[in-house]
Amino acid sequence: MTGLPSGVSRTAVLIAQAREGESARPSGLFRDPLARPLVEAAGRIDGVSEAGRRAADHFVLRTRYFDDRLTEAAAAGIRQVVLLAAGLDTRAFRLDWPEDLALFEVDLPDLVAFKEKVLADQGAQPRCARKAVAADLREDWPAALTEAGFDPERPTAWLIEGVLMYLAPEDGARVLERVGELSAPGSRLSAEHVNEAYLRQPAMKPAMNRLQATQAAWLSSVEDPVDWLAGFGWRAEVTHQADLARSLGRPVPPMADSSVVGAARIWLVTALS
Repeated sequence: MTGLPSGVSRTAVLIAQAREGESARPSGLFRDPLARPLVEAAGRIDGVSEAGRRAADHFVLRTRYFDDRLTEAAAAGIRQVVLLAAGLDTRAFRLDWPEDLALFEVDLPDLVAFKEKVLADQGAQPRCARKAVAADLREDWPAALTEAGFDPERPTAWLIEGVLMYLAPEDGARVLERVGELSAPGSRLSAEHVNEAYLRQPAMKPAMNRLQATQAAWLSSVEDPVDWLAGFGWRAEVTHQADLARSLGRPVPPMADSSVVGAARIWLVTALS
């Protein structure tokens, strides 16, 4: 079966392929048995470039980083999680959630329809109360989210993974404004972004050209994520990829090695309201 929409949605396949590969490792940082069925249904992306292979290392580290942030939020008593631009995410099925936790996945209608069919075909059963919400982050997604049962009066753990760089600066700011409006005291936010130096790396040019050709260009960057998120009411901390890799007993990926990438940075951020 094929049918995953083109554009940004196709990037979700590369991320799922990275999760599939990591799950096959005896010492994998996580296990995702649904990654392979999702990849096979979507159509595997072959001939991945060197930049793509390096990105896979980042996807693996990023996945574990955000896994830990979300499970920490649940352990702290938060019972509402929202994944914005969830893509082919399977955290509802593979993480050990409290039974009373509600998890919402927001993404484009075509992608949601594709993913729901694959999950149904696999007989996948979530480990929490899961709700898929079909909505575009550039439109009125808060209305769709609340209609699906989201409660803005309850503290929420938000995840904005792998999407902000695809949004124009004004659209990204609007997403953060809306997240702030929906966040009760005690909410948490985890997010990823990049700085301009990362966008301008010569090594990234082939990948950027391919993304642009599939209508998935990167449109924004952030130089100081702590200051940026403070403007939306969040107290943020940044974890650098190199430190994350070392803490997990993994080699520092070339794309996180300052001797290789210079001032280029991928920001992994966690924040409190």
